[in-house]
Amino acid sequence: MSGGSAAVPRLPTIAATAAHHAEARPDRIAIECEGVTVTFRELQLRSNRTAHALLAEGVARSARIAYLGKDSEHYYDLLLACAKTGAVLVPVDPRLTAGEIEHVLGDSGAELLFTEEEHLPAVAGLRARLGGLRTVIPLEPTETHGRGFLTWKAEQPDTDPGTAASPGRPLAQIYTSGTTGAPKGVMLSQASFWAVNDLLARHRLDWLDWREDDRSLSVLPGHHIGGPWWFLQGFRAGATNVLTRSFDAKQIMGLIRDGGVTTTLMVPSMLQILLAEPATTPADFTGLRKVVYGGSPIPEPLLKECLEVMGCEFAQIYGLTETCASAVCLPPADHVPGNPRLRAAGRPYPGVAVQAVGSDGSPLPPGRVGELRIDTPAVMDGYWNRPRETERAVVDGWLHTGDAGHVDEDGYVYIRDRIKDVILVGGENVYPAEVEAALSRHPAVAEAAVVGVEHQVRGEAVHAYIVPRPGLRPTARELVLFLKGHLADYKTPTAYEFVDRLPRNAGGKILRRALRERA
Repeated sequence: MSGGSAAVPRLPTIAATAAHHAEARPDRIAIECEGVTVTFRELQLRSNRTAHALLAEGVARSARIAYLGKDSEHYYDLLLACAKTGAVLVPVDPRLTAGEIEHVLGDSGAELLFTEEEHLPAVAGLRARLGGLRTVIPLEPTETHGRGFLTWKAEQPDTDPGTAASPGRPLAQIYTSGTTGAPKGVMLSQASFWAVNDLLARHRLDWLDWREDDRSLSVLPGHHIGGPWWFLQGFRAGATNVLTRSFDAKQIMGLIRDGGVTTTLMVPSMLQILLAEPATTPADFTGLRKVVYGGSPIPEPLLKECLEVMGCEFAQIYGLTETCASAVCLPPADHVPGNPRLRAAGRPYPGVAVQAVGSDGSPLPPGRVGELRIDTPAVMDGYWNRPRETERAVVDGWLHTGDAGHVDEDGYVYIRDRIKDVILVGGENVYPAEVEAALSRHPAVAEAAVVGVEHQVRGEAVHAYIVPRPGLRPTARELVLFLKGHLADYKTPTAYEFVDRLPRNAGGKILRRALRERA
């Protein structure tokens, strides 16, 4: 049964869950982050102090507070404090430029900012243009600022502040990756974060599950929806969340091999990096019981290798920030070598509906490709201060994803690509994911990405970027010959460019805009 052991009650709020764990399992480790451990009781007391400190700063219900830095125990301390006060946490990608950070802070209207020391100079240069930003608090003490996060709240009581937010109120405002324009703030409630967990438990399904004795590895960053979503599932079950501040393959392999990790959520590129680690063997993964993956399509050869080497259960999830990470799941039972459904993203959870619709918004019959739309209880509250864009995205309760795909007769969902990434060659639609999957089957290709470029005769042509496997270097001619019989001629790339790596966002998605600009 999903959602942890039967002994762990399914409480509706994060505040109530934190209080229960502090009482029921006070000495169990709630968070482990690179040598730092925090028990459930310590996490309860720490987040109570943080909540009181926010209230002392005059932070009102629904006020935005921002976090700029890598993952740490401090990030989730703040997340729980927001659940206890009604404030909304705005995580900021620490890899952003100063201008991009300014956009997120300015757009959100964040009143307080908690940041790592390395970002203080950039933030200082922005303060004059960010009138709403009242206070900047370093996560650690500095020579210029003195106090850090822990000293800032040290004098506050550790009692329950008595101001917990209801499940339906916004908890976090997560900015989309901005692959097609300025990032938008997606507002997500506590209820959204636990909606899928509740659906699985209600229908007694173990497609995804979190157990009290799990050591759940969280490698997706907190500014990406997958980070807090995954953390909160393990937290609800009373499991230990193992955090990493960045994705380091050697460190991750050590945690899996020697650190007792039992379950994790990764994007396909991370799985590929782990399998490429020198001297990696199936014995390194004997402690793993389940790997959940998503964020981008997984090449069939990589999935086959994962199943063979890791030897544990696999589940794929598909969703967007706007659906709070997951709306569709390909459960472990479908992860059988040779199963044609391995090409699917999965099927909707009970209580979730997915349709492919035509340009007029009408549902299409099974097998017909159109835009996918989703009806889910986990849907966002909307885009912050963008009512028109919210109205365009959510129509009659259906979230329009912008993804092209189809649904088969059994309800399985197949993703083709982002609608805006479809390449129009001589009037024919070419879906990049299809071409990339074919290229990835070549034994010398580690990764592939394709984009459309202008063509005088065809309108657009397919331009391929290839990351070769170590020690191998296919030629463009070899790849053209390899694709014959796999792809129609008009889908075959007309140009090949060999690169060391592909640009990606934090969720593992290829930044096609950057590749188009380069092409």
